Amino acid sequence: MEHITYTVGPGEWICSVTDLQNWFRCRFQHQVLSILKFFEEQNYITYSLLGKNKLVKFKITDWPKDNTILEYNYPCKKDTGFFFFPIAKVHELIGIGKCSEMDILLDLWIHAVYNDATVQGSDSGPVVYYRNNTGNPLTSFHSLGDRWGLSKASVSRLLKKLEEKEYITLISFTGKHGSVIYLNNYLSVMFNISDVMIDKEEIAMKMQLPIHIPEEITVEESGSATVSETVMDTQITVSKNDSCVPDSHMKYIVQKVAELLDSQGIPCCHCSKTRYILSPLSACKDILNQYTLNIICPYGNAAYRFELSISPGDESVQKKPAMAAHTALKGGE
Repeated sequence: MEHITYTVGPGEWICSVTDLQNWFRCRFQHQVLSILKFFEEQNYITYSLLGKNKLVKFKITDWPKDNTILEYNYPCKKDTGFFFFPIAKVHELIGIGKCSEMDILLDLWIHAVYNDATVQGSDSGPVVYYRNNTGNPLTSFHSLGDRWGLSKASVSRLLKKLEEKEYITLISFTGKHGSVIYLNNYLSVMFNISDVMIDKEEIAMKMQLPIHIPEEITVEESGSATVSETVMDTQITVSKNDSCVPDSHMKYIVQKVAELLDSQGIPCCHCSKTRYILSPLSACKDILNQYTLNIICPYGNAAYRFELSISPGDESVQKKPAMAAHTALKGGE
Protein backbone atom coordinates (compact mmCIF):
# COMPACT_ATOMS: atom_id res chain seq x y z
CA MET A 1 0.00 0.00 0.00
CA GLU A 2 1.38 3.36 -1.11
CA HIS A 3 4.50 1.59 -2.42
CA ILE A 4 5.23 -0.11 0.91
CA THR A 5 4.84 -3.84 1.51
CA TYR A 6 3.32 -5.03 4.78
CA THR A 7 2.94 -8.60 6.04
CA VAL A 8 -0.33 -9.73 7.57
CA GLY A 9 -1.11 -13.06 9.18
CA PRO A 10 -4.36 -14.85 10.01
CA GLY A 11 -6.76 -12.50 11.73
CA GLU A 12 -4.84 -9.38 10.66
CA TRP A 13 -5.98 -6.67 8.26
CA ILE A 14 -4.54 -3.45 6.93
CA CYS A 15 -6.50 -0.58 5.41
CA SER A 16 -6.55 3.19 5.22
CA VAL A 17 -8.13 5.33 7.91
CA THR A 18 -10.32 6.77 5.16
CA ASP A 19 -11.65 3.27 4.41
CA LEU A 20 -12.59 2.77 8.05
CA GLN A 21 -14.19 6.20 8.09
CA ASN A 22 -16.50 5.12 5.26
CA TRP A 23 -17.23 1.69 6.79
CA PHE A 24 -17.95 3.14 10.23
CA ARG A 25 -19.98 6.00 8.68
CA CYS A 26 -18.01 8.64 10.58
CA ARG A 27 -17.59 12.28 9.50
CA PHE A 28 -14.15 12.69 11.05
CA GLN A 29 -11.09 10.49 11.37
CA HIS A 30 -10.77 11.08 15.11
CA GLN A 31 -14.13 9.33 15.49
CA VAL A 32 -12.68 6.28 13.74
CA LEU A 33 -9.71 6.22 16.08
CA SER A 34 -11.98 6.48 19.13
CA ILE A 35 -13.92 3.41 17.90
CA LEU A 36 -10.69 1.46 17.43
CA LYS A 37 -9.55 2.51 20.90
CA PHE A 38 -12.85 1.33 22.35
CA PHE A 39 -12.54 -2.08 20.64
CA GLU A 40 -8.99 -2.38 21.95
CA GLU A 41 -10.12 -1.53 25.49
CA GLN A 42 -12.75 -4.27 25.19
CA ASN A 43 -9.95 -6.66 24.15
CA TYR A 44 -11.51 -7.39 20.75
CA ILE A 45 -8.59 -6.08 18.69
CA THR A 46 -5.10 -4.60 18.82
CA TYR A 47 -4.15 -1.94 16.30
CA SER A 48 -1.36 0.37 15.20
CA LEU A 49 -1.14 3.39 12.90
CA LEU A 50 1.27 3.25 9.97
CA GLY A 51 2.29 5.37 7.03
CA LYS A 52 2.16 8.76 8.76
CA ASN A 53 -1.10 7.73 10.49
CA LYS A 54 -2.84 7.19 7.17
CA LEU A 55 -2.99 3.41 7.51
CA VAL A 56 -4.36 1.13 10.20
CA LYS A 57 -3.17 -2.40 10.90
CA PHE A 58 -5.40 -4.31 13.29
CA LYS A 59 -5.61 -7.86 14.57
CA ILE A 60 -8.52 -9.86 15.96
CA THR A 61 -7.41 -10.77 19.47
CA ASP A 62 -8.80 -14.29 19.76
CA TRP A 63 -8.56 -15.29 16.12
CA PRO A 64 -6.55 -18.52 16.75
CA LYS A 65 -9.04 -19.65 19.41
CA ASP A 66 -12.22 -18.82 17.50
CA ASN A 67 -11.00 -19.91 14.05
CA THR A 68 -9.16 -23.13 14.68
CA ILE A 69 -9.80 -24.39 11.15
CA LEU A 70 -7.60 -21.58 9.80
CA GLU A 71 -4.34 -22.68 11.38
CA TYR A 72 -2.33 -22.00 8.23
CA ASN A 73 -0.75 -18.62 7.51
CA TYR A 74 -2.96 -17.29 4.77
CA PRO A 75 -3.40 -13.51 4.45
CA CYS A 76 -6.98 -12.45 3.96
CA LYS A 77 -7.64 -10.75 0.65
CA LYS A 78 -8.93 -7.21 0.81
CA ASP A 79 -12.74 -6.90 0.90
CA THR A 80 -13.23 -10.66 1.30
CA GLY A 81 -12.34 -10.97 4.98
CA PHE A 82 -14.67 -13.14 7.04
CA PHE A 83 -14.21 -14.77 10.39
CA PHE A 84 -16.36 -16.65 12.85
CA PHE A 85 -17.37 -14.26 15.60
CA PRO A 86 -18.43 -15.96 18.85
CA ILE A 87 -22.04 -15.50 19.91
CA ALA A 88 -20.94 -14.65 23.46
CA LYS A 89 -19.00 -11.66 22.12
CA VAL A 90 -21.95 -10.54 20.05
CA HIS A 91 -24.03 -10.53 23.23
CA GLU A 92 -21.36 -8.42 24.94
CA LEU A 93 -21.40 -5.89 22.11
CA ILE A 94 -25.18 -5.82 21.91
CA GLY A 95 -25.43 -5.29 25.68
CA ILE A 96 -23.00 -2.36 25.82
CA GLY A 97 -25.57 0.29 24.94
CA LYS A 98 -28.00 1.52 22.34
CA CYS A 99 -27.58 -0.45 19.12
CA SER A 100 -27.04 1.07 15.71
CA GLU A 101 -28.52 -0.37 12.53
CA MET A 102 -25.20 -2.06 11.79
CA ASP A 103 -25.12 -3.60 15.27
CA ILE A 104 -28.61 -4.97 14.72
CA LEU A 105 -27.70 -6.43 11.33
CA LEU A 106 -24.68 -8.11 12.94
CA ASP A 107 -26.96 -9.53 15.62
CA LEU A 108 -29.37 -10.88 13.00
CA TRP A 109 -26.60 -12.45 10.89
CA ILE A 110 -24.88 -14.12 13.81
CA HIS A 111 -28.17 -15.69 14.97
CA ALA A 112 -29.33 -16.97 11.56
CA VAL A 113 -30.12 -20.71 11.57
CA TYR A 114 -30.80 -22.83 8.50
CA ASN A 115 -32.05 -26.42 8.23
CA ASP A 116 -31.76 -27.16 11.92
CA ALA A 117 -34.25 -29.87 12.89
CA THR A 118 -34.56 -28.39 16.40
CA VAL A 119 -35.57 -24.91 15.16
CA GLN A 120 -39.09 -24.52 13.75
CA GLY A 121 -39.31 -22.92 10.33
CA SER A 122 -35.57 -23.11 9.63
CA ASP A 123 -36.21 -25.62 6.84
CA SER A 124 -38.00 -22.88 4.89
CA GLY A 125 -35.09 -20.44 5.04
CA PRO A 126 -32.44 -18.88 7.29
CA VAL A 127 -34.51 -17.91 10.34
CA VAL A 128 -33.21 -15.64 13.10
CA TYR A 129 -33.28 -17.64 16.33
CA TYR A 130 -32.03 -16.25 19.63
CA ARG A 131 -31.50 -19.70 21.13
CA ASN A 132 -33.99 -19.70 23.97
CA ASN A 133 -33.94 -23.52 24.06
CA THR A 134 -37.55 -23.74 22.86
CA GLY A 135 -36.79 -24.11 19.15
CA ASN A 136 -39.38 -21.38 18.51
CA PRO A 137 -38.03 -18.38 16.55
CA LEU A 138 -41.05 -16.21 17.32
CA THR A 139 -40.06 -12.95 19.00
CA SER A 140 -41.82 -9.72 19.98
CA PHE A 141 -40.86 -6.14 19.19
CA HIS A 142 -40.84 -5.52 22.95
CA SER A 143 -38.20 -8.19 23.60
CA LEU A 144 -36.14 -6.97 20.64
CA GLY A 145 -36.37 -3.44 22.03
CA ASP A 146 -35.01 -4.64 25.37
CA ARG A 147 -32.24 -6.51 23.58
CA TRP A 148 -31.18 -3.57 21.40
CA GLY A 149 -31.83 -0.72 23.83
CA LEU A 150 -34.58 0.74 21.63
CA SER A 151 -38.26 1.50 22.01
CA LYS A 152 -40.87 -0.85 20.58
CA ALA A 153 -41.83 1.78 17.98
CA SER A 154 -38.17 2.21 16.94
CA VAL A 155 -37.82 -1.56 16.48
CA SER A 156 -40.93 -1.60 14.30
CA ARG A 157 -39.66 1.25 12.12
CA LEU A 158 -36.18 -0.28 11.81
CA LEU A 159 -37.39 -3.76 10.85
CA LYS A 160 -39.73 -2.30 8.24
CA LYS A 161 -36.81 -0.29 6.86
CA LEU A 162 -34.61 -3.41 6.67
CA GLU A 163 -37.45 -5.25 4.94
CA GLU A 164 -37.90 -2.46 2.40
CA LYS A 165 -34.19 -2.63 1.65
CA GLU A 166 -34.60 -6.43 1.25
CA TYR A 167 -32.19 -7.34 4.05
CA ILE A 168 -34.85 -9.36 5.87
CA THR A 169 -38.28 -10.91 5.41
CA LEU A 170 -40.48 -10.05 8.39
CA ILE A 171 -43.51 -12.22 9.12
CA SER A 172 -45.75 -10.87 11.87
CA PHE A 173 -48.78 -12.57 13.38
CA THR A 174 -51.69 -10.90 15.12
CA GLY A 175 -52.22 -10.94 18.86
CA LYS A 176 -49.46 -12.14 21.15
CA HIS A 177 -47.94 -14.67 18.76
CA GLY A 178 -45.04 -12.41 17.73
CA SER A 179 -42.94 -12.20 14.58
CA VAL A 180 -40.50 -14.37 12.66
CA ILE A 181 -37.47 -12.81 10.95
CA TYR A 182 -35.86 -14.44 7.92
CA LEU A 183 -32.48 -13.26 6.65
CA ASN A 184 -32.38 -12.52 2.93
CA ASN A 185 -29.25 -13.25 0.88
CA TYR A 186 -27.82 -15.45 3.64
CA LEU A 187 -27.74 -18.54 1.43
CA SER A 188 -26.16 -16.76 -1.53
CA VAL A 189 -23.47 -15.19 0.66
CA MET A 190 -22.67 -18.16 2.87
CA PHE A 191 -23.26 -21.09 0.50
CA ASN A 192 -23.35 -19.51 -2.97
CA ILE A 193 -26.86 -20.85 -3.63
CA SER A 194 -30.07 -19.03 -4.44
CA ASP A 195 -32.18 -17.73 -1.61
CA VAL A 196 -35.72 -19.03 -1.16
CA MET A 197 -39.05 -17.23 -1.17
CA ILE A 198 -40.78 -17.24 2.22
CA ASP A 199 -44.55 -17.81 2.29
CA LYS A 200 -46.37 -16.64 5.41
CA GLU A 201 -49.10 -19.29 5.25
CA GLU A 202 -46.57 -22.10 4.93
CA ILE A 203 -44.64 -20.81 7.94
CA ALA A 204 -47.87 -20.49 9.92
CA MET A 205 -48.87 -24.08 9.15
CA LYS A 206 -45.45 -25.42 10.13
CA MET A 207 -45.43 -23.48 13.39
CA GLN A 208 -49.15 -24.03 14.08
CA LEU A 209 -49.95 -20.32 14.02
CA PRO A 210 -53.15 -18.59 12.83
CA ILE A 211 -53.71 -18.01 9.13
CA HIS A 212 -56.22 -15.28 8.43
CA ILE A 213 -58.24 -15.89 5.31
CA PRO A 214 -59.64 -12.92 3.35
CA GLU A 215 -63.20 -12.04 4.38
CA GLU A 216 -64.49 -12.56 0.85
CA ILE A 217 -63.08 -14.99 -1.70
CA THR A 218 -64.93 -14.75 -4.99
CA VAL A 219 -65.29 -17.59 -7.46
CA GLU A 220 -62.95 -15.78 -9.84
CA GLU A 221 -60.29 -15.37 -7.16
CA SER A 222 -60.48 -18.94 -5.89
CA GLY A 223 -60.25 -20.35 -9.41
CA SER A 224 -57.35 -18.25 -10.63
CA ALA A 225 -53.61 -18.85 -10.43
CA THR A 226 -53.22 -15.63 -8.41
CA VAL A 227 -54.47 -17.47 -5.33
CA SER A 228 -52.32 -20.54 -5.90
CA GLU A 229 -49.77 -21.33 -8.59
CA THR A 230 -49.94 -25.02 -7.65
CA VAL A 231 -53.61 -26.00 -7.32
CA MET A 232 -56.63 -24.75 -9.21
CA ASP A 233 -60.09 -24.52 -7.70
CA THR A 234 -61.45 -27.16 -10.08
CA GLN A 235 -59.12 -29.81 -8.62
CA ILE A 236 -60.69 -29.52 -5.16
CA THR A 237 -63.83 -31.23 -3.92
CA VAL A 238 -65.32 -30.30 -0.56
CA SER A 239 -67.85 -32.82 0.70
CA LYS A 240 -71.20 -31.37 1.71
CA ASN A 241 -71.43 -30.94 5.45
CA ASP A 242 -72.75 -28.68 8.18
CA SER A 243 -69.40 -26.98 8.72
CA CYS A 244 -69.49 -23.32 9.71
CA VAL A 245 -66.44 -22.70 7.46
CA PRO A 246 -67.49 -21.69 3.90
CA ASP A 247 -66.44 -23.93 1.01
CA SER A 248 -64.53 -21.06 -0.61
CA HIS A 249 -62.41 -20.72 2.52
CA MET A 250 -61.85 -24.46 2.71
CA LYS A 251 -60.60 -24.51 -0.90
CA TYR A 252 -58.26 -21.64 -0.09
CA ILE A 253 -56.88 -23.67 2.83
CA VAL A 254 -56.41 -26.77 0.66
CA GLN A 255 -54.49 -24.72 -1.90
CA LYS A 256 -52.12 -23.46 0.79
CA VAL A 257 -51.65 -26.96 2.22
CA ALA A 258 -50.88 -28.29 -1.27
CA GLU A 259 -48.29 -25.56 -1.82
CA LEU A 260 -46.64 -26.51 1.45
CA LEU A 261 -46.60 -30.23 0.55
CA ASP A 262 -45.26 -29.40 -2.91
CA SER A 263 -42.38 -27.45 -1.33
CA GLN A 264 -41.68 -30.49 0.84
CA GLY A 265 -41.19 -32.69 -2.22
CA ILE A 266 -44.53 -34.51 -2.65
CA PRO A 267 -44.66 -34.72 -6.49
CA CYS A 268 -48.42 -35.21 -6.80
CA CYS A 269 -49.00 -31.69 -5.47
CA HIS A 270 -47.39 -30.23 -8.58
CA CYS A 271 -49.57 -32.14 -11.03
CA SER A 272 -52.50 -30.27 -12.60
CA LYS A 273 -54.59 -33.48 -12.71
CA THR A 274 -54.26 -34.40 -9.03
CA ARG A 275 -57.56 -34.41 -7.14
CA TYR A 276 -58.02 -33.10 -3.59
CA ILE A 277 -61.03 -34.42 -1.66
CA LEU A 278 -61.81 -32.83 1.68
CA SER A 279 -64.20 -34.72 3.96
CA PRO A 280 -65.31 -33.65 7.45
CA LEU A 281 -64.54 -35.76 10.50
CA SER A 282 -66.37 -33.32 12.78
CA ALA A 283 -68.03 -29.94 12.42
CA CYS A 284 -68.12 -27.02 14.88
CA LYS A 285 -67.57 -29.17 17.94
CA ASP A 286 -65.73 -27.29 20.64
CA ILE A 287 -65.01 -24.68 17.97
CA LEU A 288 -62.80 -27.18 16.13
CA ASN A 289 -63.30 -28.56 12.65
CA GLN A 290 -61.51 -31.78 11.72
CA TYR A 291 -61.15 -32.90 8.14
CA THR A 292 -59.58 -35.69 6.12
CA LEU A 293 -57.72 -34.52 3.02
CA ASN A 294 -57.20 -37.22 0.38
CA ILE A 295 -54.72 -36.42 -2.38
CA ILE A 296 -55.34 -38.74 -5.33
CA CYS A 297 -53.14 -39.26 -8.36
CA PRO A 298 -55.21 -39.79 -11.56
CA TYR A 299 -52.68 -42.35 -12.79
CA GLY A 300 -52.89 -44.43 -9.64
CA ASN A 301 -49.23 -43.89 -8.76
CA ALA A 302 -49.75 -42.49 -5.27
CA ALA A 303 -52.32 -41.53 -2.72
CA TYR A 304 -51.88 -39.53 0.47
CA ARG A 305 -54.14 -38.88 3.41
CA PHE A 306 -53.78 -36.02 5.87
CA GLU A 307 -55.81 -34.76 8.79
CA LEU A 308 -56.53 -31.06 9.18
CA SER A 309 -57.70 -29.40 12.37
CA ILE A 310 -59.17 -25.96 11.74
CA SER A 311 -60.15 -23.55 14.50
CA PRO A 312 -61.35 -19.93 14.38
CA GLY A 313 -59.11 -16.98 15.18
CA ASP A 314 -59.79 -13.94 17.34
CA GLU A 315 -62.77 -12.85 15.28
CA SER A 316 -65.90 -14.80 14.38
CA VAL A 317 -65.60 -17.79 12.09
CA GLN A 318 -67.97 -16.24 9.59
CA LYS A 319 -65.86 -13.10 9.19
CA LYS A 320 -62.21 -14.19 9.37
CA PRO A 321 -61.59 -17.84 10.09
CA ALA A 322 -58.01 -18.56 11.06
CA MET A 323 -56.35 -21.88 10.60
CA ALA A 324 -53.90 -23.76 12.75
CA ALA A 325 -53.27 -26.72 10.47
CA HIS A 326 -51.92 -29.90 12.01
CA THR A 327 -51.05 -32.35 9.22
CA ALA A 328 -50.38 -36.01 9.93
CA LEU A 329 -49.47 -38.41 7.11
CA LYS A 330 -51.69 -41.47 7.27
CA GLY A 331 -50.90 -43.27 4.04
CA GLY A 332 -48.27 -43.48 1.34
CA GLU A 333 -48.03 -44.93 -2.09
